[in-house]
Amino acid sequence: IIRKALTEEKRVSTKTSAADLVTETDHLVEDLIISELRERFPSHRFIAEEAAASGAKCVLTHNPTWIIDPIDGTCNFVHRFPTVAVSIGFAVRQELEFGVIYHCTEERLYTGRRGGGAFCNGQRLRVSGETDLSKALVLTEIGPKRDPATLKLFLSNMERLLHAKAHGVRVIGSSTLALCHLASGAADAYYQFGLHCWDLAAATVIIREAGGIVIDTSGGPLDLMACRVVAASTREMAMLIAQALQTINYGRDDEK
Repeated sequence: IIRKALTEEKRVSTKTSAADLVTETDHLVEDLIISELRERFPSHRFIAEEAAASGAKCVLTHNPTWIIDPIDGTCNFVHRFPTVAVSIGFAVRQELEFGVIYHCTEERLYTGRRGGGAFCNGQRLRVSGETDLSKALVLTEIGPKRDPATLKLFLSNMERLLHAKAHGVRVIGSSTLALCHLASGAADAYYQFGLHCWDLAAATVIIREAGGIVIDTSGGPLDLMACRVVAASTREMAMLIAQALQTINYGRDDEK
């Protein structure tokens, strides 16, 4: 569905800002995924991006819960930039159990299961193991806010990492695929303010199973609903990134 729609004309709407886009394909894919899963697991709960945008509450209970991003990289999708993915995470008793991320245009299927390893098209994934920020390639995303104060903080955080001699800071337009690059060893760290639980759930399992670390930007344990994250190949790298960052407040998914 997504590969076909990528090259077609789209009806585009905005959500929280002019940079926060949604198309009819986002809704179509989300409805299809939920319909298929609900038929098989009628008692399970769902947290999904477009349902949340329409007012559904993002509450992670102890019940089995599917956490879904139907198109991660919608802005890329709108512009026919071929870095888009579908992300599905699954949690039980508020613990992430497995995640699946599908890179639609390259047909790469990233999977991770707690205690079972992480894979891409059947090949095991391992993080780079890099501990030195001066040898690191760092990935991030801008987030939907575009007000001057937020942009100033975003650019300041990037500048701090470049002053710390990071090899580079990259933005690819898809947080889930950026996190998969970390899991595969193609990048060494990732940070973001303004991502959501559906961006993070599946990727967290994949990174952890590939040997990486996923924490809060404060340096504490990950809070899936806090709209912020640092992920890295090692705890040393994660703490270096966390200590360099200034906080950008996006609120919480479970309070919106």
